[in-house]
Amino acid sequence: MPGDMPFVEVARTLAREQLSAVPVVDAGDHVIGVVSESDLLAKAAVMTEPHRHGPVGRLWQHRLYDKSHGDTAATLMTFPPVTVHPAERVSDAAWAAAHARLRRLPVTDHRGRLVGVVSRRDLLRALIRDDAEIRAEVDSLIGRHLADPRALRITVANGVVTVTGTLDKAVAPELLAAVRDIHDVIQVRTTRSRTERVPRRRPRRAAPLRVLRRAALLAHREAYPSGRRHM
Repeated sequence: MPGDMPFVEVARTLAREQLSAVPVVDAGDHVIGVVSESDLLAKAAVMTEPHRHGPVGRLWQHRLYDKSHGDTAATLMTFPPVTVHPAERVSDAAWAAAHARLRRLPVTDHRGRLVGVVSRRDLLRALIRDDAEIRAEVDSLIGRHLADPRALRITVANGVVTVTGTLDKAVAPELLAAVRDIHDVIQVRTTRSRTERVPRRRPRRAAPLRVLRRAALLAHREAYPSGRRHM
């Protein structure tokens, strides 16, 4: 909503759309703050009871003083706003919402312009993503990196991806990093060393000449115990 929207219209918008908070933008759609039900309640409370008695009342009144004198979205909003980027990990957005105790987070581009809003419910749905969906995305990723994806066995349990098999050290770092970057992947484990290679069979060396001569002599003695040569 625009920053110059009057208090009454802000309250009506939140009630009509059943929203707990909305981002406030300037003329260029840059997010400058967020106005919430709490911000509106602060003004409404002071309007209905401007003076409260006792130390608790004075403290309460002092905290709400600025809010009570706001008449527009820009003067009622909380700022600076807590925002997230469209490419940000779901887990990072969830941490931001939990830390700031926000129900909704504005989503902004690299210039700070509003492109959407993500709610706590949206984040929860993403965080409880089914393991089968994660497994399908991991399989697709591995198929793009390896010539023979069947060389690896992938299992996913509660967001933890386990990679079983042998990975060449030339592709292992990039591949495992890409798996970790998949949304909702909590951890990546490997059951064998990612730099392990299949051992190659070494070719047999030719026997030295003296060994061949000794073997021939022993064979001759066994064939002719008397020591005589037969033509």
